[in-house]
Amino acid sequence: MKKAFKIIGIIAAVGLIAGFLVYQFVYNKPHPDYEKEEAVYTLPAKKLYQEFKNQTDSANEKYSGKIIAVTGKLDKVVNTDSLTIGVFAFSSGMFGEEGIRCTMLPEYTKKAKALNTPTNIKIKGLCSGFNDPDVIMEHCSFNQ
Repeated sequence: MKKAFKIIGIIAAVGLIAGFLVYQFVYNKPHPDYEKEEAVYTLPAKKLYQEFKNQTDSANEKYSGKIIAVTGKLDKVVNTDSLTIGVFAFSSGMFGEEGIRCTMLPEYTKKAKALNTPTNIKIKGLCSGFNDPDVIMEHCSFNQ
């Protein structure tokens, strides 16, 4: 009976240590600082949109999940309750303007709202992919 308690105690101790290590190195992992990350690609916004529109699979493979910087004419800024989205519009579709939608980081909300659109600008962010009408970029900042 004593041997069984020892084995159970050892298994419990190993489980606690493993749980602590998972918490420390996986769950508690720091988030990347998207604002300070270097852009892997810098290109005109229209070119990025055309690549996704014409060759979706290869563009997804090339750009999705990477920090990219786009330059071009920002057509408008849309404000919701908690998000500020910059829109590069290149065509009109069934549901409105189609192009690139850039969700801004919270610290850039005031600056985005104050922009006189349309305006030429450079925006850097994480490319999330293409949802058919729009290229989606998240965690965006102005990159002068």
